Amino acid sequence: MQTSSAALVQLFAVEPAGPKPLPVPAGAATFHDVLDGLPLGVYSALRTFHHERFLWLDAHLDRTDRSMELLGWSFRLDRPALRRALHAAAAAYPLADSRVRFDVLAEPANRPSRPGVRRLDTASRVVIILSPYKPVPEAFLRQGVRVEVARELHRDQPLIKTADFVVRRRPYPLERQDAYEHLLIDAQGGILECSSANFHAVRDGALWTASGGALEGITEKVLLRVASDLGVPVRRERVLLSDVGKLDEAFLTSSTRGLVPIVDVAGSRIGSGAPGLLWKKLADAYGRFAEREARPAV
Repeated sequence: MQTSSAALVQLFAVEPAGPKPLPVPAGAATFHDVLDGLPLGVYSALRTFHHERFLWLDAHLDRTDRSMELLGWSFRLDRPALRRALHAAAAAYPLADSRVRFDVLAEPANRPSRPGVRRLDTASRVVIILSPYKPVPEAFLRQGVRVEVARELHRDQPLIKTADFVVRRRPYPLERQDAYEHLLIDAQGGILECSSANFHAVRDGALWTASGGALEGITEKVLLRVASDLGVPVRRERVLLSDVGKLDEAFLTSSTRGLVPIVDVAGSRIGSGAPGLLWKKLADAYGRFAEREARPAV
C-alpha cells in the first residue's frame, strides 16, 4: 500500500499527555516548509536507525539545553516528555526510517508576540518534525562530492545551534554532488565547518578537525571516539583554505548523513580526487558504532 506524500512530513507538539499532531502547511516537503513563519529558537536534527532508534540522543538534548542557557533563556527541555514524543512519533512513522528535527520555539506559538507570526494550536514551545530519511546516494560515496565556499556566511554565536542560521543559509544549495555543502571560513582563512556539517581533513595519517569557532557536532564527537578506538592521531586544528591542495583526504560529518567524502573544494582537488582509505575505514567504524549504540528514545 502506498503512503501519501502528505503523510510523510509530520509535525507534533510535545505536550505532557504525549505528542499532539498539528497540521502541516499544504505542499510542505521539508523541515523549512513546516517551520516557516514560526517564532524560531534552537533545534537539533538527527535520523532514526532501525525505525525508532537514535544515536547519542542525550548529546543532542544536552546541546539544546546548553544552547538555551547560552541565550540566557530560563526554559529547559522536559526530557521525559520529549523522549516519549520522539519514540511515539518515530514508531508510528510509515517509512522504515525518518529524518527528525526537534525545535524549541522562542515563544509559545499559540500566542506570538509579533504580528505576522504563524500560530499553532498548542501552548508547547517544543515541536517535532519528521520527514523521509534519504541515504546519501551511493554514487556520492563512491565518487566523492565537491563543496564550495561561503565567505560571507558565518555564525554569530558558534556554540549555539539557532534555527535562524538555517534560514540564512537557505540561498546556498545543499546535497548536490557538485555543491554538496558550503564551507565557513574565519578571518585568517581557516576552515571552521560546513553550513550544516563539520569538516575534517586527513594529512600525513592524522585527522584534522577544527576546535573552537565552529558548532559542536554530535557526529563529530562520535568520529573522534571511533578515531581514538582505531588509534588514528587527531589534531584539533583548522585547515587553511589555501592548504586544501596539500590534504590527502577530506570529508564531512552530519547526524543525518554520516561521513561523506569530499574530493574537491571550490575547484581544488583533494588528494587523488577519489574518496580516501582513512575515510572508508572511519565510515565503516562509524556504521558499526551506530548499529551497536543506537537506542530507542525510551
